[in-house]
Amino acid sequence: MEPRLVKPPGQDVVVERLKSRYGLGGGCPAEYDFSHFDPAKCKRSLTSPDDELDSFQDLKQQETEEDLIESDDRVSTSKITKESFREIEKAVALPTNFAPNSGNWTESCSGASDSPLKHVSYPPSKASNKQSLLPHQINQIYDELFQIHQKLQCETAAQQEFAEELQKRERFLVEREQLLFRHETALSKIKGVEEEVLTRFQIIKEQHDAEVEHLTEVLKERNKESKRLRSSFDALKELNDNLKKQLNEVNEENRKMEIQAKRVQARLDNLQRKYEFMTIQRLKGSSHAAHEMKSLKQEKVLVSKTYKVPLNAQIYELLTVFMDWISDHHLSKLKNEEYGIDGGKPVIKFASQRNDIQEKCVKLLPVLTEQLQWMPFVSAKLHEPFVKFLYWSVRQLDAGTQHTTMTSTLRRLGEDLFKGVVTKGMPDNSSEHSVENKPKTAAFFKSSNLPVRFLSTLIVLKTVTQADYLAQAFDSLCLDLKTDEGKVLFLECQAVPVVLSHLRISSKGLLSNVIDSLLQMSVESKSLQPFLEACSNTLFFRTCSVLLRTPKLDLHILEKLSIILQKLSKIKSNKKLFELFTIHLMLQEIQRTTHPEHAFLCINLNSTLFNLGLTKCNSLASNASHETG
Repeated sequence: MEPRLVKPPGQDVVVERLKSRYGLGGGCPAEYDFSHFDPAKCKRSLTSPDDELDSFQDLKQQETEEDLIESDDRVSTSKITKESFREIEKAVALPTNFAPNSGNWTESCSGASDSPLKHVSYPPSKASNKQSLLPHQINQIYDELFQIHQKLQCETAAQQEFAEELQKRERFLVEREQLLFRHETALSKIKGVEEEVLTRFQIIKEQHDAEVEHLTEVLKERNKESKRLRSSFDALKELNDNLKKQLNEVNEENRKMEIQAKRVQARLDNLQRKYEFMTIQRLKGSSHAAHEMKSLKQEKVLVSKTYKVPLNAQIYELLTVFMDWISDHHLSKLKNEEYGIDGGKPVIKFASQRNDIQEKCVKLLPVLTEQLQWMPFVSAKLHEPFVKFLYWSVRQLDAGTQHTTMTSTLRRLGEDLFKGVVTKGMPDNSSEHSVENKPKTAAFFKSSNLPVRFLSTLIVLKTVTQADYLAQAFDSLCLDLKTDEGKVLFLECQAVPVVLSHLRISSKGLLSNVIDSLLQMSVESKSLQPFLEACSNTLFFRTCSVLLRTPKLDLHILEKLSIILQKLSKIKSNKKLFELFTIHLMLQEIQRTTHPEHAFLCINLNSTLFNLGLTKCNSLASNASHETG
């Protein structure tokens, strides 16, 4: 870009002033006098960085005006210059009387040499010739024109510098404009990113609020669960304290009863000795009495001999074989009216034969109870058939009316089986004392043989009424039922009625143990289906119906019982038994009143009702409970 030559202001005015001086044009006003013009001030004012933008617009307008005036005044200036040089030529030809005016020319030249452009000079010979030839007015004109020329050169240089500054300023403004555009682009991108960040932040904030709300709900549920567990723990603690108090009271009563029993036993011994003494005193008066006493002693000796163990042990093996055969083929076929499903009276076959069997069992049980004292002297492998025969003989008394007359015998039988038998060796009548007096024991309830222990446990459950004996018996039964062999023995012994006899609300302390033994049989195994079939009878459902009618039944017992009922409901034929004893209605009522926090019980009840086809009723009942709540 080439710099444009800008005409300094006032140039045309100077020309007009010259015209007016020499009579070539009008006068020049005093305000356009350039005698005090300072090029440095003009340059500094034009190149000041503070007023660049404002002065640039004014200069541009001034340039347009000066361009218009320049075209008009250029012709007149050329005319004046030509006329001036013509006069100078004429003056050269004049006589030398104008020489004295050469001093003025010299002064004007010397004054011109002080102008801002000092680098312009002329040869001294020519200058002296001109000073000698030109008149004084011509010298003044020449000096003024020379000063104007210098000022114009100064203005031109200033204008060129100003144009360069404007170009630099323009490039700077272009760079600033590009930088501004880049900043605007970056700012727009930042605005887009800011909007995206704000949107993402809002989404994260909503997710955080939702998560906080969810965690708050979970915390509330956990607090409720902890409160429920705390209340349950407090209730269990209170119950435990009450049981401890009751146990202490029972122990105290037991101690008192033991002391009283010892006193009664001592009194009984005294009475027996007194009775024997009085009998002997009455019989001393006659020989007949003496003869009777002698015969009495002989009978005692015979009885003592009969109690001695024969040396031939095969007789006992033969007896145990007979006991096994009788137990398996006769005594185990019970008169089970509880296995009827229709609820009517069962068909009784061979009634007379059954009565005979029961009468024989009544006669045999006292003798068998006495024979327990001699079991330590026989082989341990013969204990199982003997205890098995005892068990089935006791089971035969369930359906008869002879059980009430055998109370003391059965209680003694159960206690002997529970405690075991300890007997000292019997001395021989021969002179040789070869028999050792070392005590021998026979363990039944605490035997290491599972069948003997299992059968003894069932006999204890049938005959004993003491709570501590029964609790230990149920604990042993639960441990044995954890094995598959124990489950098989439970089914072979038809032990469901034995356990159900204790499933009543009157024995609260044993209720949990009874349910636990039944629950052990409900575990998934090969014995599960036979056990469920053994429970599919009127006796089991009648017992459950009576138990479910108990107000404020313990929750844990109800949960365990619901497991067994849920599995029984899968058998379609049991639906009649559920309806016969209205168990389904009781389950619906329990399901309606059960709190939703007891999820395990609710699931079992819903499953049982679903298996019975009562889901609709169940849903209506639950809706009603929610409406009332």
